[in-house]
Amino acid sequence: MTEKKQKIKETYIGKANNLESLIEYQADSVISKTIIGKKAGTVTLFAFDKDQGLSEHTAAYDALVYMLDGEAQITISGKGIVVKKGEMVILPANEPHALEALSPYKMLLVMIKSE
Repeated sequence: MTEKKQKIKETYIGKANNLESLIEYQADSVISKTIIGKKAGTVTLFAFDKDQGLSEHTAAYDALVYMLDGEAQITISGKGIVVKKGEMVILPANEPHALEALSPYKMLLVMIKSE
């Protein structure tokens, strides 16, 4: 295990943590922080500044997006939906999707890498 992953484990395991406070916005940027990174899946925090996003792409596995703050336009297979703080959406495996910040937003991405 790398030193960075050990540090993450020491920081988050067995302690109460406020997800929103674990990542900060940066101007004109998309920031990510892996909380759990395993072969079976990942849990990653993201912070998007307004007008930032991820261009259309696909993933081989289902993913759950939970909005911690703000709001985003998430497009799945050409259909756009607005997702706001406290809401979640599932991104189905192998479906093209994209994300765009309508305001600065933070999200938790949970990807399960099994069938």
